[in-house]
This record gives sequence, structure tokens and C-alpha cells, in this order.
Amino acid sequence: MSYGKILLILFFCAVSSVATAQTTSDISGYIKDGNEPIAGASVLLKGSKIGATSDARGYFELKNIKPGSYSIMVSYLGYVRESRSLTLAADQHVNLDFLLKRDPQQLKNVDISGKTKTQEVRESGFAVNAIDVKKFANTTADLNQILNRSTGVRIREQGGLGSDFKFSINGLSGKQVKFFIDGIPMEVMGSAMSLNNIPVNLADRLEVYKGVVPVTLGADAMGGAVNVVTSQKVNNYLDVSHSYGSFNTNRSALTGQYTDQKTGIIVKASGFRNSSKNNYKMKGVDVLASGPQPGNYIPEEELFGKEYASGDVKRFHDNYFSVLGQAEAGITNKKWADVLFIGGGYNETRQDLQTGFDQKTVYGKVKRTSYAKSATIRYKKDNLFTEGLSLSAFAARSADTYRTTDTVFAKYIWDGSWYDSGYTEMGRSIATVGVIRRPRTYAMANMGYVINPRHSISLNYTLDHLKNENYNAYSEQRDSLPGKINKQIVGLAYQQDLMGGKLVNTFFAKYYNLGLNRTKYVNRILTAQDTLANNMGYGIASRYKLSNGLGIKASYEHAYRLQEAEEVFGDGLNLQGNPDLKPESSDNINLGAFYSFQVSKNSFFIEASGFYRNAKDFIFPVPDVRSNLLKNENQSSVRITGFESELRYNYDQLLSVTFNLTYQNAINTTKTGQTESYYVEGSYKNKIPNQPWLFGNADFTIGKDNLLGKDTRLQFNWFTQYINWFYLTWESKGNPNGKSDIPTQFIHNAALSYSLNKGKYNISAECRNLTDRMSYDNFKLQKPGRSFSIKFRYFIQ
Repeated sequence: MSYGKILLILFFCAVSSVATAQTTSDISGYIKDGNEPIAGASVLLKGSKIGATSDARGYFELKNIKPGSYSIMVSYLGYVRESRSLTLAADQHVNLDFLLKRDPQQLKNVDISGKTKTQEVRESGFAVNAIDVKKFANTTADLNQILNRSTGVRIREQGGLGSDFKFSINGLSGKQVKFFIDGIPMEVMGSAMSLNNIPVNLADRLEVYKGVVPVTLGADAMGGAVNVVTSQKVNNYLDVSHSYGSFNTNRSALTGQYTDQKTGIIVKASGFRNSSKNNYKMKGVDVLASGPQPGNYIPEEELFGKEYASGDVKRFHDNYFSVLGQAEAGITNKKWADVLFIGGGYNETRQDLQTGFDQKTVYGKVKRTSYAKSATIRYKKDNLFTEGLSLSAFAARSADTYRTTDTVFAKYIWDGSWYDSGYTEMGRSIATVGVIRRPRTYAMANMGYVINPRHSISLNYTLDHLKNENYNAYSEQRDSLPGKINKQIVGLAYQQDLMGGKLVNTFFAKYYNLGLNRTKYVNRILTAQDTLANNMGYGIASRYKLSNGLGIKASYEHAYRLQEAEEVFGDGLNLQGNPDLKPESSDNINLGAFYSFQVSKNSFFIEASGFYRNAKDFIFPVPDVRSNLLKNENQSSVRITGFESELRYNYDQLLSVTFNLTYQNAINTTKTGQTESYYVEGSYKNKIPNQPWLFGNADFTIGKDNLLGKDTRLQFNWFTQYINWFYLTWESKGNPNGKSDIPTQFIHNAALSYSLNKGKYNISAECRNLTDRMSYDNFKLQKPGRSFSIKFRYFIQ
């Protein structure tokens, strides 16, 4: 492995020395909107035939310019054109950076006439969904609900607001998918920083990478990654919203920024507060036939004479509350730093637990709380020391604490009645206040070098160090099983932009290092064990444009995913730890094509792709019959094949329609004798259970400006989701007639929003699950029925 490291270093040094000499006059620089690069901007040197287009980094270069006086002009649709005059001497290099300002008169047509950053990401060599979330800003949706409409993505929630969820991309899910905010892992910010907590107002764009992930994210994301991109503008703004809905659900969000023009100091702040009783109706659950007896104690011996019946009752122990606040202060656009920010944050969650991993287990007193603190610093500089060399770095120190209270020796029934038990609600023999402490140190650096407009390289290094401590605070003797996880990931990428931008190739390699220290009982003796794992991944992403709007792309990665703290040490809830897990790996292949075109004010985008995943040592949660909990195990092999397609149509700013469909066939390729798990044994070539295999979405939006007055907009949205039935357990086990499955679901949502004073004041009303259909996800846990909400939003800039 050391030989490979030496080759990487030599390669980076060699290509970094290519462009040290300037033999002709040239002009280069970056074009940005605040800190966000503008790709596709036109750069023209008046009085010559020399011109260029900015790349994905906003970088442009004009070469072989004769000495003389010139005027350079930069333009991009939706922005004010900017010109500068300059005089070039022989053998001179001039660096010019441009900060373009938005043009309100052009912005109305930018989505159909110009190529947005979202479209640029879609047309990259990676298999990626790019979602512009600004059009959802007036809805009550969180980021999970927006992503759940995307091709290839399926999010399975266990209940209402704040419930656990499993995020799946092309059949790989759970910890195999990583989540980021502006390239930084969400878990660094604390447990409340979760997709089902983050309001849509806090995001600008969502990027969903499928199977193949850029090295700049510095992640062991075997199944893919989601990057939440927030606003990078430097102007002042304030966005405040509050929504109220069914089940006493309240959601508030704030994000804002202030820039001092004299000093250049910028202060950013964001936060949210979410709460809900989640007291929606559970249909057809087991209750006493004699009628509901909420809160009543029933002696256990009396239960032998009572009968159970199927009834409809409200959830009675599912309150949820979360709050997050974070702030940053720093500067931008200085000689020594394009960006330098120092920040801090705090978040807290309080949650009643209503069920275990399935709804047969009912809780009445179990509670979960958590809180986290974090301190961060980030830095970015383009043209560091030399032209084309850029550096971005981030570091964080955070601490998460979880507390699970399970001290009542009782068993509850869905009608709220309960009886004495020799065990706690979670099946423990002793009362427990389980505490988990996880301090974390995280650091990441990305360095890039533009050799010339057609060739560039990037290098990433990520360090993630986490300590774990579990103990029972209710016990006088606090026995704990401490542990540590240390991850290091190094990624190197080389990008080619050939044939005038028609062909783009990205070659990359990733080195994964895992150091695991944990203690476990071996023959009833507490034993410390150390594990060290080193793995090398690699891949390629390519895109070829046959014409301006037509292109094909392909990507491949041999990827690894290292164990997470919850898998090794447990989560203190429904998942027990497994310190013997191994890293999992997968060969991921994507093949796709896209076509976009425009006829007058009508624009179309069509995309289709196929995917293949072959995962080894696949980590999969299975029920443990002895503890009534889930436990992760390494299955030998899982193979996933499938396809997905999407069609989008827009007419001016009036109408948009989207249809997408995903089919995925995830099968267990573990042969008999390759696993010790009874749960897996005998399921060779079976579909992976409890996972949808066919699903799709339809989204219809119509909106009109100035319909109810000047500077107003009225908009209506209808969204439908289809999920085909799927088995809850292995298809080969049990009687086919009595086999448990999750039935086909059609869920409809509708929303109406009204904006006035150019979007300064906004109000919207929304209905989810309009037809009040039964909806399920993980282990057939029922989700909320029909619900209503209203949202108020105030936005100034």
C-alpha cells in the first residue's frame, strides 16, 4: 500500500509542475455570483476573435493574446453584463475575477432560456439528480419529502415528524448513503441535523449522487451521497417562516445574513424549531375487545380472560421536539482568503417512543433525548501561491450525547392500557437510562490544480475520529464498553475536458483506512480488540455530448464503506451493536443518456439510465429473536440491477410537469453455508425483503404572475407517489397465501400558495395523503393519514 501512496504523491507533483512557465500573454480568472461559481458564462475579448466559456468552477482562460489595449466583456443570462478595459504587455499574465450581479428583468426566463447550475450538475459525467428547491420554498415540506420525489430515491419513514427513516438510492440504503451540507457531513453538526428536520428554506439546491461519488466529498459512500447546497450569496437577506398543521405540528425556520460593506465582515445565522404530538390514528391495531381503556392498569392474570380485537386508536406517546441554531462570522474576497468563517452550533431533540422496530411492540413511557454542540472553521482560496491552485479546508469539533429512558416494568396495548411485566418495555431485566457519548474530531481539505482549461487534478484528505462511551446512568455501577473509530480517506482525481467540451472524463482513486478499537466480552471476560483495515477504491465518470442538448454518460466505482458507530456500538434503541462487522464493498456501474430541447417557450428534459451494484460483505439489519432488537450482519453478497427514467416539461413560468419511474431488483446472492444467520439462510436469489422494487412519482405545477394584483404569484401543485407492493420477509419462506407484504400504495398531495410584493410575503396551504389511504414503510409501520397545514413566510433581500 505504501507503494501506491508514493505513486499518488509523485503523480500529483509531476502534474503540478506542468504549467509553471508563461510564454505568451494571457488572461484568466473566475466568474462568480458571490461565492458560487457561474458555469457557462461567456467571455469575449473585444477587437479580437478570442473568447472562452467558464467551466464548472467558474474559471476561464484566454491565451495567445498580442500586446495592446483591449476591452473584456463577461455575460451570462440572468445577470448584468460587465466590461473592463486593460492593456497587455508582452509575456504578461493578467488575473481578472468577475462578480456578476443578477438582473431582475432577465431572471423570469432564466430557467427556460439559460443553463442553470442545476442543469450543469445533471449533465456531468456522474449519475446525479440535481434539484432546485427554491420553487418549494413556500411549502411545508422538509428535505426528505422533496428528495422522496426524485428518481431512484426511496425514503422509508417509521412514523410522523422526527421518526427514524431509511434513505435508499438505487437499492443501497442506510449508512451506505452519506449526507452533506455544502460538502460537510451532516453528522458532524449533531443528531438534529437530519433531512427530516431541515426545512426547505435552508437549502438552495440538492445534489443526489448515485453509486459513484466525487472525491471532493471525501466520503466512504458506497451507495451514493446527498449534498445540500445552501445559498453562497454575499448580499443581505432574511428568510423567516412558520407552519402549523394536523397533529399539533409546528415548524419554524430562520436563515439570514448580514454584510458590513466597510469591513467586509459577514455574519450568517440559521436555525429551526420543530414539534408535533404525532397523535394520528392507527388503523386496525390490537386493542381489548371490551373497549379502549386508556391509561388503565390491568392485572396480568385478568388478561387471560380478555379477548383482543382490531380497532382504530390514536397514538398516545409520540411527542417530538427538536431545535437547532448555528452561526458563522467571517470575511470573503480578501487577498489571502476568498472565504474564512468561524462558527458554532447547538441542537437538541426530545422524543417519546411509541413503537419498537415494528408496531406489535408498543411503548408508553420510553423516552429519548439528545443534544449536540459543535465548533467549526472553514477556509477557501483560489489561485493560492500560483495561478490555478485552489485550497478549501474545513475542521470541526463536536460532541453528541444521547439518553434513552426505559425504567418502567410494564407492557402496553394500543388502547393505552398496560399490565405488569418482569421486564422493562424494551425487554431489559433492569431499569435503564442508557447514555451514549460520542465526541468527534473531523477535518477535510480539498486541493485542486488547473493545469490548463482542458486538464485539472484534485486531491482530498479526510480525517474522522470518534470516541464512543455507553453506560447505564440508572445503575450505581456504570459498566461501559468504550471504543474508538478512526477513519482516513485520501482521494485523487484527474479531469479531462476534450473535444471542445463534448467529452469530459474524470478518473479517480480513493484510499480507505479504518482503525477500530473496542471492547467486548469473550467467554465472559472483557477483552480489548483492535482492528486495522486498508482498502483501495477507484473509478471513472464520463460524459459525451452528441449535440448541444443530447448526451450519454457512464460511471464506474469500486467503492468501500467503513463501519459506523451505531453499527459497531449500537444506537441505544432498536439496534444492538456488532463489533465483529467488516467493511463492505461494491462495484457500481451507471449507464445513461439525457436529451433537452426547447421549442419557443416549451422546454423538455428526458433522462434514462440503468444501474448495476454488486455488494460484498453487505451489512444488513436482521431481527434478533433473543433480544427483540435489530442487529447488523455481513451478508456475503447482494446484487442490484435496475433502471430509472424521468421526463420534465416546462412552459414559460406557467406550467411544469414531471414523471419518473424506478425499477430495482435487489437479490441476495449468498449461497447456503456462506452465512451463520438463520434469517439469511435458504434465501439464495430471493429479493431483499422490506424494500420497494417498483415506484414512481408525478408532479404537476401551475402558477401565474400578477393574476391577483401587481407583483403577485398564485401557484397550485399536485404530487402523486406510487409504490408497488413488496414482501415484508423473504419470499421463499412461509406459506405463500399467508405471507406478509406491504400493499400497493397511491398517495396524493396538493398545495396552494400565494405570494405578493415580489415574494416578500407568502402564504400556502397544503394537504398530504388527500384520500386518507393507508400508507406504510419499514416493517409495515403505519404513517400518518390525511393531514392539513398552513405556512407563512417572510423573505427580504
